[in-house]
Amino acid sequence: MDILDNNLAVEVKNVTKHYIIKHQKNPSLKDTILKGKEKYEEFLALDDITFSVNHGETFGIIGSNGSGKSTLLKLIAKVLMPTNGEVIVNGTVSALLELGAGFHPDLTGRENIYLNASILGLKKKEINKKFNEIIEFSELEQFIDMPVKSYSSGMYMRLGFSIAINVNPDILLVDEVLAVGDQSFQSKCYKVIYDFMHRGKTIIIVSHDLDTISDLCGRVIFLKKGKIEDIGDSIRVVNKYRAYVEEIERQRIIEQQRIERKDIFKSIIDSKRKVIDGEEIDKLSKLG
Repeated sequence: MDILDNNLAVEVKNVTKHYIIKHQKNPSLKDTILKGKEKYEEFLALDDITFSVNHGETFGIIGSNGSGKSTLLKLIAKVLMPTNGEVIVNGTVSALLELGAGFHPDLTGRENIYLNASILGLKKKEINKKFNEIIEFSELEQFIDMPVKSYSSGMYMRLGFSIAINVNPDILLVDEVLAVGDQSFQSKCYKVIYDFMHRGKTIIIVSHDLDTISDLCGRVIFLKKGKIEDIGDSIRVVNKYRAYVEEIERQRIIEQQRIERKDIFKSIIDSKRKVIDGEEIDKLSKLG
């Protein structure tokens, strides 16, 4: 394994990630016995990705759905392993990925704090010390002894974010979850992110909120179908992505209009055909 440059927090080197998708979800008994009818497809989520993130940098990842953003963040968090290539991380990582990730639904909020914080590397004594801060920031005092399966998406986000920031990581990964919840708590979260930035923490953010990405991030990577479409200055890359999204929407509208015109034309032809067929039937009845 290569050694990471001391100036780098994360280095992603020639990373490819494949998923195997099984199409036949409910095989028959015969298919199960023969094992010959099952169909699999290989989905290429990331294709030979190479880039690095500096210590103390706030770095954005943007792209349309299915472009590989969340997969990339999970690889950095070591939740997934690459099919090929290498992800090198220098520092402790706290990841706020999809809602509910890392939570046991049958355990209470209190129990999940201890579970998650221990997974992130804190000892019980350290968790005890941080416990009240975690609950206070999450504003879930009244619900902390309820099973988290009864939590709303906003409550999941509150607890997950509170745990993530209180383990004091070197690198914070945030995947879209701040879009959930009320505005006041989101503002509270962004204040913490700004504080992390000022303290020299490394932050990697996935978001569809392009204004936030532009404001927070110095550099941004634009993923398109699992490949790097562009990487660099946040304003320039975000503007390029906006133009791409606008072009996709323009093409969608053109295609929708084409389909609507085709449907209208077909209905006109069908109505004329009915009139013609009706006249023919009328002529035949008179002949009869």
